[in-house]
Amino acid sequence: MPKSKRLVGLRIAGLCGVASPVITLAFIFLAISYFPRFSWKENALSDLGVDGNAAIIFNSSLIVGGLLTIIFALGLREILRNRTLSHAGSLILVLAAVGLCAIGIFPETAGDLHIYVSVAFFTLLPTSLFFIGAAMIREPSKRNLGFFTVLAGVVMLAVWMLPWGEGVAIPEMLASLAASIWSIVWGIILFRRTSGLGLE
Repeated sequence: MPKSKRLVGLRIAGLCGVASPVITLAFIFLAISYFPRFSWKENALSDLGVDGNAAIIFNSSLIVGGLLTIIFALGLREILRNRTLSHAGSLILVLAAVGLCAIGIFPETAGDLHIYVSVAFFTLLPTSLFFIGAAMIREPSKRNLGFFTVLAGVVMLAVWMLPWGEGVAIPEMLASLAASIWSIVWGIILFRRTSGLGLE
């Protein structure tokens, strides 16, 4: 691929890495505003996707966020030199993004299928960060960012080990925020094509 086209592709992927969490989180909070009975301690975020305007907003945001994350994952793969780990991590990230789309396509009214895709998303996403982080740690210029990536994955898993009450909205949101911060940081890096990151 010509260098100019590759650069444009990386910048588009970077924009998607920033836009995906921003759009998804913004519309989740918008959906909450249409669901006055929503409780952080008693509900799951997926309760927003059952009916009414909240469902349309919530489910659509997950589908859009998942599609943008797929583009971001493909761009991220291009800047990592350790092909085995980075390709595995990127593939798992793509699968996690598909899982995010599936949560929106198959809301709670879909029954057990919704549970399966939700568990898949919250399992695959931190797993992808461990693989991607390991690939970065092996490159001296990306080592600190690699540890940051692994830390984001650890936080995503650790929040589920704390007692939050009957609902799971709080750990879902905290895990999403950890992943969102990571995605925005790397999205900015991809867009700016920062020197010294193996993009030459």
